[in-house]
Amino acid sequence: MTTTAPEQAPELVAVDGRPTAWQRARGRLDRLEDPVVAWSAAIGLTLLALFLRLWNLGSPKEFEFDETYYAKDAWSLLHHGYVQGYVGDANDKILDGQTDGLWTGDPSMVVHPEVGKWMIAAGEKLFGMDPFGWRVSAAVIGALMVLVMCRLARRLTGSTMLGLVAGLLLSLDGLQFVLSRLALLDIFQAFFMLCGVACIVNDRDWFRARLAGLMPTQETDEYAAGPVVWFRPWLLVGGVVWGLAIGTKWSSALVLAAFGLLVWLWSAGARRSFGVRWAVVKSAFLDGVPAFVHLVAVAAVVYVASWTGWLVHADEYEEHLASSQYTRFVAEGKTCDDDALLDDDRWPAATEADASGLGELRQSLHSLWNYHQDVYTFHAHYLNCSSHTYASKPSGWLLLNRPVGVAADTDIEPGTRGCQAPADSSCIRQVLLIGTPALWWGGCLALVLALVVWVGARDWRFGVAVVGVAATWLPWLLYDDRPIFLFYAVNCLPFVVLAIVLAMGRLIGTGPPGSVRRTAGVVLSGSFVVVVLLNFAWFWPIFTHELLTYDEWRDRIWFSRWI
Repeated sequence: MTTTAPEQAPELVAVDGRPTAWQRARGRLDRLEDPVVAWSAAIGLTLLALFLRLWNLGSPKEFEFDETYYAKDAWSLLHHGYVQGYVGDANDKILDGQTDGLWTGDPSMVVHPEVGKWMIAAGEKLFGMDPFGWRVSAAVIGALMVLVMCRLARRLTGSTMLGLVAGLLLSLDGLQFVLSRLALLDIFQAFFMLCGVACIVNDRDWFRARLAGLMPTQETDEYAAGPVVWFRPWLLVGGVVWGLAIGTKWSSALVLAAFGLLVWLWSAGARRSFGVRWAVVKSAFLDGVPAFVHLVAVAAVVYVASWTGWLVHADEYEEHLASSQYTRFVAEGKTCDDDALLDDDRWPAATEADASGLGELRQSLHSLWNYHQDVYTFHAHYLNCSSHTYASKPSGWLLLNRPVGVAADTDIEPGTRGCQAPADSSCIRQVLLIGTPALWWGGCLALVLALVVWVGARDWRFGVAVVGVAATWLPWLLYDDRPIFLFYAVNCLPFVVLAIVLAMGRLIGTGPPGSVRRTAGVVLSGSFVVVVLLNFAWFWPIFTHELLTYDEWRDRIWFSRWI
């Protein structure tokens, strides 16, 4: 972020025709803001992030945590077009290199949409059914997320340097890093949602520029509300990626709703800046309707299209899974001590005669709707009967209250497998899903500042961070009576990072290089980045399944609740 200093500032005056220190610094900053340089730097940082995520990606050679579901579901989608069940010893056989004869042919009751599993399947198609193959798509998406973060933060701050800092901080977070090395769905959801928010922020700038070009020079009754902009390309792209986000996990819909409201308010603010009265009310129709079509309607079409494999094989689901067991579990007033009994109550479409053409499509969509009702009941009610060792209360997510151990190789004896522990001790390898503490704890302070500045100074940029965290975090407080996990908070992470870099921008200010405030701001901001980097390096062994003695491991487990 650079500004022109006052003309009377002595440091601006050249001496003997030579540039001053301020002029040289300004020149370096101007070169950094060059689009080619900005893009090159962001791509370079993305490639570094990709290298770290690909490093030893196939280790450990096992199914880590819920990879046991998604890796096999992805392979089934790829080869059968829909998710089939599998035999009991499928994991061992897959790790031994066998993929044939493991699938039952019956559809499996999957409880998440299919976009993320198709992404995993792409890696398996290219590299095979092994740990590297089912994790590589997550690594690529995790690295691309860094690129989007750089560009979004640059647009919000006006600074290439702060954009690069945002990308670097995102790449140094443990949650984002480990999820980029696992075949889980959350990294894909976080990526698509970040792209969706970036599209909405880009649209804000595009819409204001477009409105300025369409506004008449003299206000008349005809243009009392301003022109209608029916086509908004960034929102159209946003609708596509939001559809992919919801097609990965449903919780993305709540975030879309929150940012959809911001689109309306930002559009109203643009009209108000051109003198439109009652802009919020008028914008509800003039901008709300086109935005709804671009974002919600397009997302809905993309979402339904993502279930094409299911729709093509709807008859399999109607035959094997049409008894609506989860829905009846609640409707019949059952408790956690009861079983969900199956009976002859089936989905309506499953009892109808087979149709053809559009009639068959209607039947398949009807069955898909019934299937969604079952899945919703599973998430909202049936899981209340479950518990999990690594479940964590969402109220403590931002403080990293309860991480998830996704893999562990314990009690490695001294002198075996490289263990150099004392004779009375042993070694351990672990993969722990936990954020980088310095980043998250510093981010909590930055979020408080963001809320104050957004409300007090009405700086819309800080609202992006506040609304983003609120939409990705607060709804989970309604479901804290069922097993949910800390790594869901990876969706909050981009907005935590935005709060941090926006706070850095405010701390540094816009004065000339060398000023006391600017120097102090740069030193403090740079020191925070260094602390995060060192903190990430300290936790690296438990992010990457490296060998540690138990003493070294305990040095990294700072609280008993992290075990």
